[in-house]
Amino acid sequence: MQIYKILTSPEWAELERAGETAGAPIDLADGFVHFSTADQVAETAARHFAGEDRLVLAAFDAEALGEALVWEPSRGGALFPHLYAPLRRADVIWHAPLPLQDGVHVFPADL
Repeated sequence: MQIYKILTSPEWAELERAGETAGAPIDLADGFVHFSTADQVAETAARHFAGEDRLVLAAFDAEALGEALVWEPSRGGALFPHLYAPLRRADVIWHAPLPLQDGVHVFPADL
């Protein structure tokens, strides 16, 4: 199963440069890296990245992240994937721009 992380352009550039990161400011504050499933990621973008352009959507294989990935309740009790380890560039399956069009993020068609 693929899970997704939305990163700002500077966050993506740092991940590319360093090879790993502890995550975005919210990840650092919460003590884990926030991910979303395909069914959750559009709402995550709307809630936490409204109006932000130049975002990057990165896909990861949930199973490959191992025991550091924990499914925990969040919005409305839905289970969200949380990574209790650094986010590693080597674990990215694919990434794509997440452009803003008419105020809405445009996701890859095959998501």
